Amino acid sequence: MINIKKFVKNAIIEDNGRGDLFFDVAPKGRFTAKVISKDDGIIAGVKYAKILARTEKFDCKFLKKDGESVKKGDVIAEVEGKASVLLSSERTFLNLLQHASGIATVANTYAQKIKDYDVVLLDTRKTRPQLRDFEKYASRVGGAINHRLGLDDCLMLKDTHLKTIDNLKEFIIKARKRISWVTKIEIECETMQQVQTAMDAGADIIMCDNMEIEQIVDVVKYRDSNYPHILLEASGNINLNTIENYAKTGVDAISSGSIIHQATWLDFSMKFN
Repeated sequence: MINIKKFVKNAIIEDNGRGDLFFDVAPKGRFTAKVISKDDGIIAGVKYAKILARTEKFDCKFLKKDGESVKKGDVIAEVEGKASVLLSSERTFLNLLQHASGIATVANTYAQKIKDYDVVLLDTRKTRPQLRDFEKYASRVGGAINHRLGLDDCLMLKDTHLKTIDNLKEFIIKARKRISWVTKIEIECETMQQVQTAMDAGADIIMCDNMEIEQIVDVVKYRDSNYPHILLEASGNINLNTIENYAKTGVDAISSGSIIHQATWLDFSMKFN
């Protein structure tokens, strides 16, 4: 919560600059306004927007909770406070809600596509600098599960890492002695040969990166017969048209960066009464 407060405060400072020029000449008294959705989707950002309201000291009553659906024309929130405060907070307040809701809406669309399969939807580290916690929170609200929040969550060896390693099995033995006992090791593979090498070397998770559906089916069969404890993740160029086919292969997880980096903001507006 402390990090969220700091994030929200910095967002306010960014927008206000040296001070809102309307602030000193704003009409006196208290005013009320409604936040209205101009799009259909999934609401997110409520957690952050409430903290902004408390920070800026105006009353805010949300009629929608994080994760609930909204329709065009729905009233999302009702606010009350000094005109100077409401208007200086308006853009940041809306930005938080619109940005988060756009991500949550995309995540929910993906999650609904695979809800009937025993597979989880993961986001990725393809987030905007300084916005990872915020964007991954929005992803969770929409129905995805966070992959790594950072490089300290899991030791992932991608193709670039593998180019620096001569003996994968020896490397993993060494790594096990240095990383936390509960930390998993994931290895990115593009071919069956790489999969076999990685599994034999002691990987906990195999990422099937940019593999065709048929390749992944073969990987799942090989895993089930030889290393049933290893988890499989499908990744790479997965979209709404193809995600269900990947879910049918039997992998444990499907990751998609587009949940976050391809999301379009929902359109909300604040209307004074």
